[in-house]
Amino acid sequence: MAGFTLTDRQRASFAEDGFVVVPRIIPPATAARLRERFEPLFRGEFETGLLPDEWNWREGRDAPDLTRQICNGWKADRAIAATVLSAELGAACAQLSGWPGARLAQDNLLWKPPGGKSLGFHQDASYLDWVVPPEMTSCWIALDDTARDAGTVNYVRGSHRWGLSPMPDTFHAPEDPLAALNDAAARADAEPELVPVEVPAGGGAFHHGRTWHGSLVEAAGVGRRSLVVHCFSSEAQFHESNVGAIYGRYKRVGATAMDETFFPILWTAAGHRSSFIESYLAGGWGGT
Repeated sequence: MAGFTLTDRQRASFAEDGFVVVPRIIPPATAARLRERFEPLFRGEFETGLLPDEWNWREGRDAPDLTRQICNGWKADRAIAATVLSAELGAACAQLSGWPGARLAQDNLLWKPPGGKSLGFHQDASYLDWVVPPEMTSCWIALDDTARDAGTVNYVRGSHRWGLSPMPDTFHAPEDPLAALNDAAARADAEPELVPVEVPAGGGAFHHGRTWHGSLVEAAGVGRRSLVVHCFSSEAQFHESNVGAIYGRYKRVGATAMDETFFPILWTAAGHRSSFIESYLAGGWGGT
C-alpha cells in the first residue's frame, strides 16, 4: 500500500459525484492473495481463532445463489487485516471527508457467485444512528476483474445530495433491488444515473456514506469477490442512547468512547495510529 494517494482531480470527482473510481488501489498480487483467503474464511477456518462479527452465509445452510458476506474479517485473518488496516486507505477516507483522521468502522468481504442475486440499493449512512457523527466514507476494492454484467457495484451519481433515507427493508436478494433508490430519487425529483464500476482486480472506488449504491444480478457466470473498508472519523463516538444491534456490544456502560481495539484508528493528520496494529499484523495480540 505504500505510496497510495488520491489526486486533486479524484478528490474533486468524489465531492461532485459522491464517489470516485480508481483503477489501482492495491497491487494485483495483493488482490490474488486476498482472493485465496475467501474459501477458507467462508468455510469457518479463521487464522487468528477469532470469529468475524458477522458471517452471513454458510455452506450447506444458505442458498448457493446468494451473495456471501463476512463483516470484520480483519479480526479473523491477518492477510485481510493487512489491507483493511492500511494507513493509506485511512488517510484517503479522512481527506475525502474533511476529517482529522479515520477510524475503521468495519470491513465487508463480499462474494457474489456466478448467477448470484442482487444486493439492494442503499445508503451506508442509513445504518449509522448509533454513531456520532453519523458519517462514513468507504473504499470498495475489486478482487476480480469486474464488468457491468458480472454483478459489480453500481453507484448513483450525485445521490449523496438527496438527503438521508430509511434503511431498505431487504438488503440480500430483494425482489426489486432498485425500489428504495427509486423512491428516494422521486422525493429528490432526480433521475438516477447508475454507474457500474468496471476495473481490473485491485482497482475500486471510494464512496460517500450517503451515496446510493448496490449491485444487480450476476449474469456473466463468472462471479466476483470484493473487500470493502468502511471508515468513521477518528473522533467518532457511540451515540448516548441509540444502540447498534451488532456493534453496540462494544459500547461500555456509561461511556461513549470507541475502544481502538475494536474500532482502530488507521491514520490521523497529527500522526496517531492505533499502537497494536503493527504487532497484530506481525502475529501478536492473541491467535496463533
